[in-house]
Amino acid sequence: MASVTTADVVGMLREYGQRLSLTGGNPYRARAYVRAADALATVGEPLDNLIAGGRLTEISGVGDAIAAIITTMHRTGSLPKLEDMRREMPAGVLQMLAVPGLRPEKVIRLYRDLGIASLEDLEAAARSDRIRNAKGLGAALQTKILQNIEIAKTGERALHMHRADALLANAADRLRAVEGIRRVAIAGDLRRGCELIRDLSLVAEADVRSAAAVPGSGSELKVHFSDRRHFGAALLDATGSPTHLAMLRAFAKSKGYRLDARGIWKSRKLVATETEEEIYAELGLEFIPPELREGGSEIELAARRRIPDLVSDGDIRGIVHAHTDSSDGVNTLDEMVEATRSRGYQYFGVADHSKSAHYAGGLSIAQITAQHKSIDRLNKALRPSFQVFKGIESDILADGSLDYPDKVLARFDFIVASVHSRFRLDPDEQTSRIVKAVSNPHTTILGHMTGRQLLRRPGYEVDIETVLTACARYGVAVEINANPWRLDLDWRWHRRALELGCMLCINPDAHSTDEIDLTHWGVEMARKGCVPAGRVLNCLPLAAFRRHLDGRKTRSRQAA
Repeated sequence: MASVTTADVVGMLREYGQRLSLTGGNPYRARAYVRAADALATVGEPLDNLIAGGRLTEISGVGDAIAAIITTMHRTGSLPKLEDMRREMPAGVLQMLAVPGLRPEKVIRLYRDLGIASLEDLEAAARSDRIRNAKGLGAALQTKILQNIEIAKTGERALHMHRADALLANAADRLRAVEGIRRVAIAGDLRRGCELIRDLSLVAEADVRSAAAVPGSGSELKVHFSDRRHFGAALLDATGSPTHLAMLRAFAKSKGYRLDARGIWKSRKLVATETEEEIYAELGLEFIPPELREGGSEIELAARRRIPDLVSDGDIRGIVHAHTDSSDGVNTLDEMVEATRSRGYQYFGVADHSKSAHYAGGLSIAQITAQHKSIDRLNKALRPSFQVFKGIESDILADGSLDYPDKVLARFDFIVASVHSRFRLDPDEQTSRIVKAVSNPHTTILGHMTGRQLLRRPGYEVDIETVLTACARYGVAVEINANPWRLDLDWRWHRRALELGCMLCINPDAHSTDEIDLTHWGVEMARKGCVPAGRVLNCLPLAAFRRHLDGRKTRSRQAA
């Protein structure tokens, strides 16, 4: 039997989990195998060693049962149960699981009732109207398939930021435990702050022996080894992007240098290699933060010393847009406030769902009154060092109005206006709807502007330029929703928002105390969009943030 690599086992384990999901059994059990496969893919140590040392259960998500299956797969190159499953269903059926909104039970029905056995078959069936009239499937599913099949094609093997971060952090910790490994740094897509991660890369400083003991090939994890002298060059090269590196090499050539994976060369002499900072400096460039290295205008900005001081986690002063158990959150208001205070923030803005969001426990007038009394109680105890602000995430209705009367809206300190329904409106109607909501003097922040959910659904069609122009005109902040499934507004629009005069607001859209920390991913998006702290609303300290909200409330009263 041919040697079974870690990548082979990862593939079999993931396939096993996917096939289990199609049997109608426990979905959590099926997902456990897929998560274990993801974790195994980033282990920077030979599988032989882990099995021999009885250390498989040290891998995140791998218990005794999954460890036994991994061992069997590695030793035999297969698994009897997996072989049985393969005989029952062709591999192409698994491709359909990647289509957002297409649940396993629908995939099974498509295969058994219509003979659809691949993504190609699925697209052809949807375009030829075969799914519309099939019992138990129907027109709505066909429409969803047509909308989302491209996501399945482009999002294959991509990970959300928080998931990739957890896997790479685990892999880095395991590498650091190997004798002779002196330091490990995350590189690739995650270091550049990409919203979806396909390149799982680490750079490790190690001696030759250690590098030989930890092969990076045969796994989805790429481990780039370097000695101390060339570490900066290795990190630069492994971080990318390919376009940025190509532009940097061309720039170096124009200055009489040569740049390769070992560093900067002047004639035959290696003149800068140990740190990224010295490589950029040798070329006469300001240091380019990794998030900006996408092959846009970053080299030009660096040559002119015009890269702004990008926002960082430490610049965020308060949490705005968070939910409690009064609507669809997990924790109480008191718990959310205490979790925010314990992280060193100066203020917390509650923004539970409004009454139209009945599916999310939207607040009635009576519930609003009760919540405001609780906030008054908290503020009496916590001010002046900390303040809780009264907010709501108000649904933007189809006609662009907000879903409370003006006299109720006036009771809030701030309002996040968001679209949660009617995603398929005509683009002009959708744009007009949002612009009308932005023009409402009570609106403070426009929430997740396009409604996208990464790897689940595309955003609705809207003229972003027009909406941003309206936000700038009416002084409404544009949300950078930090939930890794959203990351909306897309970073590619951030610079344009700044040019138009918009303020941005980095919000976790937290539904639990743990999700407050999602703010970090919004900061990463803002950095990638070249956003400085001075243009982020919730980077304002408490007194300035309070003045901002008071000023808007005064203007809304004047407008009324």
